[in-house]
Amino acid sequence: MNQGVKVLLTLLALCAFAGNSVLCRWALAEFAMEPAQFTLLRLVSGAVALAVMVFVGQQRSPRGEFERTRKASWWGALWLTAYAYCFAYAYVGLATGVGALILFTAVQLSMLAIGAWRGTRYGVIEIVGIVLALAGFLYLVWPQFAEPFTAFAVVLMSLAGTAWGAYSTVGRGSRAPLSDTKTHFVRASWLSSPLLVMGFVYSNLLWPPVLLAVLSGVVTSAIGYALWFKVLPHLRVSSAAVGQLSVPLIAALGGFFLVDETLSLRFFIASAVTLGGIALVISHRTQSK
Repeated sequence: MNQGVKVLLTLLALCAFAGNSVLCRWALAEFAMEPAQFTLLRLVSGAVALAVMVFVGQQRSPRGEFERTRKASWWGALWLTAYAYCFAYAYVGLATGVGALILFTAVQLSMLAIGAWRGTRYGVIEIVGIVLALAGFLYLVWPQFAEPFTAFAVVLMSLAGTAWGAYSTVGRGSRAPLSDTKTHFVRASWLSSPLLVMGFVYSNLLWPPVLLAVLSGVVTSAIGYALWFKVLPHLRVSSAAVGQLSVPLIAALGGFFLVDETLSLRFFIASAVTLGGIALVISHRTQSK
């Protein structure tokens, strides 16, 4: 792959990941959209877009795709559903950048914890990095616990990050990541079907937030994942991992320009300490392989 194309696709994918936070916060803060409405529309529209992309680009027969879908684990769909709903409800009480940093930190720490549970041993430098990440995380969220509402939002976003970390672990090593992601989105939509039955998602719907939710599903989720899976084989592990460190900062800038949010000194300090700690872990593990 051409170097310029690789850089462009990587930047677009990272902006898409950050865009999920921006679009969700925008819909909830500016238009008072219900988190469940946003999430269901995101999952369904994402499932449709992914299904179209898999159908257009599939290299196996429709029967082969059906068999792969049938045999796919349900754990991915369960973790995806947990992530999506916790993510949206957390953004009722969190700023875009703060929520993205909490999410990203929880994802990385949960994956490190899963690795430790599976027998991975971390060296001194990696432990220092983990401690730094935790310190930055606590420095960021500690003031949020002054109010029960924002404290609950922090807990929800931490759960969202943990669920996404588990989802990423389930999908690691997939031979057809786009197809499997499609299956998980479809099943997550099925798991959300009780909301359709209750009619909850039809109440007080306005077109602007509906468009934001669909953009989140089609563009920043489905197309974003497709771009990432396209460029990922051409990136070194360290480049892919460190590149994701920029996502919370991109989300914070999106919140600043689109949702009229402020960027505090505490956020930048916490970002530097947290992301620096995670970068230390990633770089050391990459060098030791």
